[in-house]
Amino acid sequence: MFGIKSPVKRSPVKKGLKIIIVGCGKVGETLVEQLVREGHDITIIDQDSERVQEIAELYDVMGLVGNGASHSVQMDAGIETTDLIIAVTESDELNLLCCTIAKQVGNCSAIARVRTPDYSREIGYLREKLGLAMIINPEMESASEAARLLFLPSALEAHSFARGQVELLKFSIPEESALNGITVAEMGRNSMSKVLVCAVERDGRVYIPNGDFRILQGDVLFIVASRMMMKPFLRQMGFATAQVSNTLIIGGGKATYYLAKQLTDVGIDVKIIEKDKSRCEELSILLPKATIINGDGTDQDLLEEEGISYAESVVALTGIDEENILLTLYVRHVSNAKVITKINRITFKDVINRLDLGSVIYPRYLTSEAIIAYVRGKKNSMDSNVESIHHMFDSKAEAIEFRVKEESEMTNVPLKDLSLKKDLLVACIHRKGTVIIPSGMDSIQVGDTVLVVTTHIGFDDLHDILF
Repeated sequence: MFGIKSPVKRSPVKKGLKIIIVGCGKVGETLVEQLVREGHDITIIDQDSERVQEIAELYDVMGLVGNGASHSVQMDAGIETTDLIIAVTESDELNLLCCTIAKQVGNCSAIARVRTPDYSREIGYLREKLGLAMIINPEMESASEAARLLFLPSALEAHSFARGQVELLKFSIPEESALNGITVAEMGRNSMSKVLVCAVERDGRVYIPNGDFRILQGDVLFIVASRMMMKPFLRQMGFATAQVSNTLIIGGGKATYYLAKQLTDVGIDVKIIEKDKSRCEELSILLPKATIINGDGTDQDLLEEEGISYAESVVALTGIDEENILLTLYVRHVSNAKVITKINRITFKDVINRLDLGSVIYPRYLTSEAIIAYVRGKKNSMDSNVESIHHMFDSKAEAIEFRVKEESEMTNVPLKDLSLKKDLLVACIHRKGTVIIPSGMDSIQVGDTVLVVTTHIGFDDLHDILF
């Protein structure tokens, strides 16, 4: 049997939440798009009337023009009967004020986007004192993902579950790979590590593979394993596992600060090129271990002078997508560096996907995944809860982490005896510090976190994996 292939499928529609989104920028629009798709009742608020009209008409949602922190505007939006308010304007202070007022007026949960490093160091305090369900920071999330990729540069994507104990990595299979031409079952027999291939993209189609699925050159794989098992497996299969020793970052924004701080803290040499002289002075104070260069990161002569050809890694973090893409293409032409590209807008995504950009980070998707995981958990009222979500292969598949809270007909039953939907894998079970790559004889127990990978979209309870 070759494998299982199917179009994206959706779980049965359940009653959605009433959600207010304040701020119609890139993140706000992404949230509207994905939350409408999942069946929620959305109202948007922004002071830009043209932007409100555009998004309201595009996604068929209610739109209000005004200050989202205004009590009267929130009342007009129906805050008294709202389940959740999400504030994602460009201003941290306005986002926090929106949520504070909403908590005083309505019986709703509140999520604020907070990006400033000063506030980010106080996230726990702010969340507790203001009664917020979540504080999100797209720049910090982007930096954390970039750091994971620099710690394991052979991966195209790197995500963690079970509080860092489980890793989900994305790889492309080159012709010389030891995985080229073998089946998933053969890989399992040949490997000394417990690892599972949980999703494969080939020629634009996504497969949830069984043991007979044969891996071929050019396939893009998602592999799941415990943090301890992943590197030994990759070494056995011929992938590089050593973290980079140096990196060149183009652009000096907030994401650069968060990334450089993580890298210098573990001894990686960091060089930053930033146009704005005053920002360079700020970074030199904030990041005393990093080298700060005042200059144009798109200047080819400057890049060569600063060692672009022998840098182990280059991260394009300017605020302009086109610059980041061109920088990445240039770097891949002149060096063998690990390259990471940040892209804020999704325009021409099909074209971008066909370019050889290496690892691409979309801050707006990292933000929306965290919020959607919370929304699905809030929507669910059964005996499991969504802990985290990662959209795979442009949302053609999902990796969903559930926490099992209570006993049910699913617990203490061997997986082989459960009526699981097709195009779905129970990829991993985390139980009291132990990571289990399950066989048919393993069972789900109360207290477990369970990672499910599927081409079905929209699961908000573990029971959704059953027929």
